[in-house]
Amino acid sequence: MGDDRRLDVLRAIVEDYVATSEPVGSRALVERHSLGVSPATIRNDMAALEDAGFIAQPHTSAGRVPTDKGYRVFVDQLSTVKPLSGAERRAIAVFLENAVDLDDVVDRAVRLIAQLTQQVAVVQYPSLRRSALRHIELVPVGPRQVLVVLITDTGRVEQRTVEAAAEVDPSVVAVLRARLNVGAAGRRLTELRTALADVEQGFEPADRPFVRSVVELIEQTLAQESEERVVLAGTANLARTGVDFARSLGPVLEALEEQVVLLRLLTEMAEDQAPVAVRIGRETGHDGLVETSFVTTGYGDESGSSVARIGAIGPLRMDYPGTMSAVRAVARYLTRILAG
Repeated sequence: MGDDRRLDVLRAIVEDYVATSEPVGSRALVERHSLGVSPATIRNDMAALEDAGFIAQPHTSAGRVPTDKGYRVFVDQLSTVKPLSGAERRAIAVFLENAVDLDDVVDRAVRLIAQLTQQVAVVQYPSLRRSALRHIELVPVGPRQVLVVLITDTGRVEQRTVEAAAEVDPSVVAVLRARLNVGAAGRRLTELRTALADVEQGFEPADRPFVRSVVELIEQTLAQESEERVVLAGTANLARTGVDFARSLGPVLEALEEQVVLLRLLTEMAEDQAPVAVRIGRETGHDGLVETSFVTTGYGDESGSSVARIGAIGPLRMDYPGTMSAVRAVARYLTRILAG
């Protein structure tokens, strides 16, 4: 849509409808916005927008509401997102930086987005499939027992215990720790089997069963923990929005319970070129979410690569600039914490 004036009219309709939840008429646009044209011109613009499918009239004699297509134009034309206040930024930093481990970070992040946006918050857990090993620690905890600690570049920690058939020499544990870190540190799951394949060859035959058991445990742990999952918070916010979902909340809640649906959407949205991706209504590709919009962005390390996504799901009538700003801000702090 190339007409700047009609784009201004559409923007005003979206903003008013988000703010009031009431269909917007030409008189309201004249009173609330300085559009610089007569009411008759605005009515003509609204008629053109309706003919093009950007707005619709829900009832006879009612004002107009944005359609999915109208929201899409509005979002695509956003040049800036609503900035967070200094107090909000400080609150985000303090809240997230007080986390004690990755689980706590994820839990705090999802609750924070739900609070900031008053919508359903979604945080994709950093998967070991996309993570790299930062360090492997081996800690003797008994004559035949060794604790294996795996630390990823996203701060995730996995611990398992190996029990050897015979007493383990601490010097063997020290050598194995060094060789594992040389071979595995910085490598992703798909590269590890090759990297660890020859580790046991440098040990005496009597020590190789123990070495082999440690390597197998590492591989099994990474395979078991590579399944992706998402964490939700703020589901009750959907009932507080004041939005009348035409088909009730049931289909929306059912869709949110299906992790495979959310993971598919997050994966697809990771391909978007925009820093903050938005799926509106039918763009979600799921019948249960046709009355919602999904705003996400990636988080990961400060080099710009993303290990997972974070976002918010709310009604079509959402505050897009504010939601996009909150999601992006939390993602930035999350990236900073994980990179540190």
